[in-house]
Amino acid sequence: MPPHPDPEYRGRFAPSPTGLLHAGSLTTAVGSYLEARVRGGQWLVRMEDLDPPREVQGAADAILRTLEAFGFEWDGEVVYQSRRHGLYRAALDALRQAGLAYPCTCTRREIAAKARRGVDGWVYPGFCRSGPRNDRPQPAWRVRVPEDPVGFDDRLQGHHAQALSTDVGDFVLQRADGFWAYQLAVVVDDGEQGITDVVRGADLLVSTPRQRWLQICLGLPHPGYCHLPVMVNAAGEKLSKQTLAPAIRPEAAARELVGALTRLGHPPPQGCGTLEEVWQWARSNWCLERVPAGPVMV
Repeated sequence: MPPHPDPEYRGRFAPSPTGLLHAGSLTTAVGSYLEARVRGGQWLVRMEDLDPPREVQGAADAILRTLEAFGFEWDGEVVYQSRRHGLYRAALDALRQAGLAYPCTCTRREIAAKARRGVDGWVYPGFCRSGPRNDRPQPAWRVRVPEDPVGFDDRLQGHHAQALSTDVGDFVLQRADGFWAYQLAVVVDDGEQGITDVVRGADLLVSTPRQRWLQICLGLPHPGYCHLPVMVNAAGEKLSKQTLAPAIRPEAAARELVGALTRLGHPPPQGCGTLEEVWQWARSNWCLERVPAGPVMV
């Protein structure tokens, strides 16, 4: 059954320009795009270019050209995180004024020597919660997390919760080198852009409780979440630029799109030959309930 039209729906696709789009990122983009379109809502594109050392020159433009070649149409102008530092600074200042953020001068080596592994790296032991341990001139900034679990209901993966204090610890908002942390930037951007629904890969499921906590701290609305299963390689690693996933080919856009839809439980019929025919069929047949559940594609 198709979903009820919701003109207030605002979804988004937010790639990082650390390389070209691959089959995994295409699959996520397709799911995000179709869910927005069949709901009668908007679909935005945001470039998450906040980590210059990891970015590939020209990748941002190449990603946009690839999306266009594949027939994606987004609403409004593309937003670049690298042009939004003032928003992130204002959010950090608000957390500091509320006593929810504090400076941390610990090095990674110091943390690793005492910390234990959590759901996403080392669990910060709270060394600087009562004040910086030393006088390093450039601290990182962390947010205080609650003792009680933070959870949410995912439309595909079900209920998911974390005890942030034991699973993650107080996490970084701004790194000691001055770069903004993903967790803060994505929450600020989703709030400022009025995103109502986030459809993205299940590799980010583990980050969502942290983002829900920041939404609470900053008084921002909670968008709905849907985490699509991610592709993995033969070693069981998420298909990504870091695992050398090959770039998708615009000259084979129709075939690549069929592959993405098939992975999402929507194999088009044999009669869909052109790119436009594949998109037309997909818009008429998309149903989130047909997408395989689970964090990875099997």
